Amino acid sequence: MNYQVLARKWRPHNFTEVVGQDHVVKSLINGLQHNRLHHAYLFTGTRGVGKTTIARILAKAINCENLQDFNPCGVCSICKALDEGRFLDLIEVDAASRTKVEDTRDLLDNAQYAPSHGNYKVYIIDEIHMLSGHSFNALLKTLEEPPPHVKFLLATTDPHKIPVTVLSRCLQFNLKRLLPAQIFVQMEFILQQENINFETAALKLLSRAADGSMRDALSLLDQAIVYGNGSVSALEVRAMLGTVAQQPVEEILIALAQNNASAVLNKINEIADLTPDFSDVLHQILQVLHRIALFQQIPSAIDHDFDNDLIASLSSKLSPEDVQLFYQIGLVGQRDLNLAPDLKSGFEMVMLRMLTFKPVLIPHSTVKANTDKQAPTTKPTIQKPPIEPQQKLSIVNTDKNNWLSMIIEMKLTGATKEFANNCVLENIDEKICSLIADPNHIKGSRTLETLETALQNFCGAPIKLIIKSTKTTLDTPAIQLIKEQDNKQQNSIKAINSDPNIQALKDNFNARVLPGTIKPI
Repeated sequence: MNYQVLARKWRPHNFTEVVGQDHVVKSLINGLQHNRLHHAYLFTGTRGVGKTTIARILAKAINCENLQDFNPCGVCSICKALDEGRFLDLIEVDAASRTKVEDTRDLLDNAQYAPSHGNYKVYIIDEIHMLSGHSFNALLKTLEEPPPHVKFLLATTDPHKIPVTVLSRCLQFNLKRLLPAQIFVQMEFILQQENINFETAALKLLSRAADGSMRDALSLLDQAIVYGNGSVSALEVRAMLGTVAQQPVEEILIALAQNNASAVLNKINEIADLTPDFSDVLHQILQVLHRIALFQQIPSAIDHDFDNDLIASLSSKLSPEDVQLFYQIGLVGQRDLNLAPDLKSGFEMVMLRMLTFKPVLIPHSTVKANTDKQAPTTKPTIQKPPIEPQQKLSIVNTDKNNWLSMIIEMKLTGATKEFANNCVLENIDEKICSLIADPNHIKGSRTLETLETALQNFCGAPIKLIIKSTKTTLDTPAIQLIKEQDNKQQNSIKAINSDPNIQALKDNFNARVLPGTIKPI
């Protein structure tokens, strides 16, 4: 009957044990080191990230009789009294249950008296945003002119409800939501110390479910240990949470990438056997799509994720355009999911909508053949004016370096111009124009037809456009333009720095050129 829950048993007792709040810990230790202690501190952040825990550690540190590297020693009489909740100079209250002005006045009546045992009398007020307006006014007077032996440590999940007059008299520290990887490492350490068997996949599920809160994570871990009869397995955790694991989400996204409706529906039926919350499943898919989009633009953005291998794998199977489309459809679908006859059918429609609107690149030869077959015979044809022989000969034997000038001469616009700028000209003659394009930049059939028509008009010959989908080390016109702009910028900077008038201004008036203000004319 003396069991202590993990969230209390493994609550940090000094700054070294605090997880994920290094920016706050560093500031507090520096303040202790240089004896620059403010009279009021405000700790803000979501639930379970360590606001009151850090406040208690700071209360111990400023009263500890034997600091160890500016950390409370944990063995002196004051540290023990604080840990056991019997330190008379620590007054800890929950503002949510004491909102009246009379409560605040009673609380502050004893502030004028010196501490009985420690160096400072410490007031820890949790959820301070719950105080009434009159209570804040009563507190404000003491915050303006606090006795030298009093420290206020305030905590809140909603700092916007605190009057600015109070905020301006506090040092404010914003505590971060913990990353799943940080929660995972701490839970792994605790289970090893407790000699409890666990599966890595189970801890990953719990780390995500905690949603940035270490306290929630340890509460869920307690529940998982009981549910699993002394061990923590992925199967038991999945059943306990009522959610699906990451694997079905991965398989759904792969099926979407392959345009495989049958595989998507089969996977949904498998998930339905677990009686999941399909709203949560869609939420997981949106989270994964968000991280895929981040990885495709900035690969280092997910370095701290413990499943970045999964994200990297999925990003190679989904184009950036598909990721953005799926995310938008999923976001709208999540809003309307409760309007569906049931959550399963609503979730199926969201997935089918992703498949329906997913762009499909049709080979140009097929499009050309279908166009020839379906061309109406009754439609009058418009004869184009004959092309001058000089125009026909001007494009023959064009080398690869002229592709940029050809794009300019063809006067391309919109998506067609963007696609052409991201291609490399491999070869061109009177019959065929071969372009190399990165798979991520290939556009739809309408864009390809527009580019082929522009080539035919420019060359004066029925040239057929061929697109080779592959990576290339050659510079595309888009890259050439960027390099040209960079060269102009560097030349402009050199010209300014070497200008004798500019140099004279620097020498005589201590002038300086503001970075980023130099632009080529």
